[in-house]
Amino acid sequence: MAILLLSLSPHPPNPPKNPNPTTPRPTISLPTTTTPTSSKRNLILKTTSLFLISLTPQQYPVAHSSPESPPLPPRPALSGIANTKNWFQFFGDGFAIRVPPQFQDVQEPEDYNSGLSLYGDKVKTKTFAARFASADGYEVVSVVIRPSNSLKITFLEAKDITDLGSLKEAAKIFVPVGSTVYSARAIKIKEEEGFRTYYFYEFGIQQQHAALVAAVNGGKTYIAGATAPESKWNDDGVKLRSAAISMTVL
Repeated sequence: MAILLLSLSPHPPNPPKNPNPTTPRPTISLPTTTTPTSSKRNLILKTTSLFLISLTPQQYPVAHSSPESPPLPPRPALSGIANTKNWFQFFGDGFAIRVPPQFQDVQEPEDYNSGLSLYGDKVKTKTFAARFASADGYEVVSVVIRPSNSLKITFLEAKDITDLGSLKEAAKIFVPVGSTVYSARAIKIKEEEGFRTYYFYEFGIQQQHAALVAAVNGGKTYIAGATAPESKWNDDGVKLRSAAISMTVL
């Protein structure tokens, strides 16, 4: 199980990196007192967020395929995708993602002092590049960014996610051990300089359901994940899947 990496800072958060100042950011509702309900919500939010963190090799450094592991399912056309053009679009560091309506920005506050380190000091790495949650905290959409060479040892700079392996090979990186894979697909998006490949996985593990999209640009791997309890996926799965697939690298 992943270790809780979220920490709260007494300093105010940095202004959001959003080149579209006319687009309002989702409001953040923070309780002023701690109640049993708010404590339960925070626990659910942290647990679901840790689920996304655990999708990277920081927690699963060894390939987990085995003779008993089932092969990835066939790659059917993606279904159950909503039109997200009217959703708020969040612009982060090298990526953009659409945020489901009524989701709140719950990104952890940044420590201003972490960027003022002296020479030789390590600057604090943010756990999440973006994080949004439903009002009850059960559903979370997050983005994490990792150096590609931390996911797969290579001396060459990864320029496309195919440099990390095929769709099936990369599943060893992005899909946690013991998951049931429901869908996996490579998606090619046309850009000015050619095509960029995104890997999509949908799977369930420990009563949680997740849709994950990963892409590579400039030696960095961008991972968008939308998670919710299995009991809520039937109602909100289309919305969450659509949010994950809406991520684009810039």
